[in-house]
Amino acid sequence: MLIGLCGIALGALPHFSWARPPSARELVVVGTRFENIYERRPNGEFGGMGVDLLRMFAQRHAYQLRFELYPWRRAQELINGAKADVLVGPYKSAERMRTMRFSEQAFFQDQVAFYVRADSLPLWEGDYGMLRGRRIATLNGWNYGPAFTRAAPELTISVTNSVENGLKMLTAGHVEMFATNRRDTDPVVAALGMQDKVMPLAPLIDVQDAYFAYPLAPRFPEAPRQMDRMLADMKARGELQKLARRYGVIPP
Repeated sequence: MLIGLCGIALGALPHFSWARPPSARELVVVGTRFENIYERRPNGEFGGMGVDLLRMFAQRHAYQLRFELYPWRRAQELINGAKADVLVGPYKSAERMRTMRFSEQAFFQDQVAFYVRADSLPLWEGDYGMLRGRRIATLNGWNYGPAFTRAAPELTISVTNSVENGLKMLTAGHVEMFATNRRDTDPVVAALGMQDKVMPLAPLIDVQDAYFAYPLAPRFPEAPRQMDRMLADMKARGELQKLARRYGVIPP
């Protein structure tokens, strides 16, 4: 859901999706920077696997698209409040399904893991009881799967707003473990030159499918069904898997 490298500037975005009313057949698309999924290029254009899929979808069904970038929790709030039409890349959870409508078809998959300092390897065998008293960083607005959610009230958790900040908290010793996904995190580790300083632990926290999501009462009620048909057709023909490989993303 890469957050770290541009998350610093996201909170200061000067516009909101309701500042300019959408035109007829215009879908307001929101998300945060997800590595290879939803990114704004240096030239201002949006790109990534999710963006490519939405452009195919819009061309097929005669929609226009407006892409906007927000901190992840804010992007979810815009969908929950029907201030935007499409959210890119959320994982499903019982809590989220009460406030937003998920597509039936996932379009990529993430490996969620604990990162730790290479010189300090906490014992982790999938039993959250082993982690009581350990300081753990999580990302604001992220979901880590049902097992982590159940264990969270018994854990010592600090919340950060970007992958970069989480890694820096880890290397500075402010936390002992950082919960994140490998797709967003490994490129930041490389960019920060931390390859010899941090590492992901096995077993994984979870493997999460990621989706497009919509307001519970979308402005275009047919859009979620249309997207699901397109994704299902692409999966059947192998086109979704091919697109995922092009972006270095795990297909669902």
